Amino acid sequence: MDALALLNAKMMPLAKLLGVEFVSAAPDRVAARLTVREDLCTIPAVLHGGAVMAFADTLGGAATILNLKEGTWTTTIESKTNFLAPAPAGTVVTGECTPVHRGKRTMVWQTRITTAEGKLVALVTQTQMVL
Repeated sequence: MDALALLNAKMMPLAKLLGVEFVSAAPDRVAARLTVREDLCTIPAVLHGGAVMAFADTLGGAATILNLKEGTWTTTIESKTNFLAPAPAGTVVTGECTPVHRGKRTMVWQTRITTAEGKLVALVTQTQMVL
């Protein structure tokens, strides 16, 4: 099974609830889309910061999984989000996750979340611990 099929088949329950759709997956880049639904929004109807963070965390975790040695697992130990622009209900955002560091004990990932027009919604940097 290739990496993209693996991530879509064994998707985390929260990712399914959010509606994450992985569109590409490789050890050095994971990308996914998320439709901004009303139930993922705050008031006014823009994507909630917690949904942004959960989307990015899903991508960072998936990217780490693609880089793990057999018999190891991962957990997020740190995450920082810069919120830069709103994503209105009804739009689709794309997350692109790339490595900053891939070590034996930790991996650091940066996820850029953008609108279809290319506007940067959020920039997330997270650290995953290898267990």
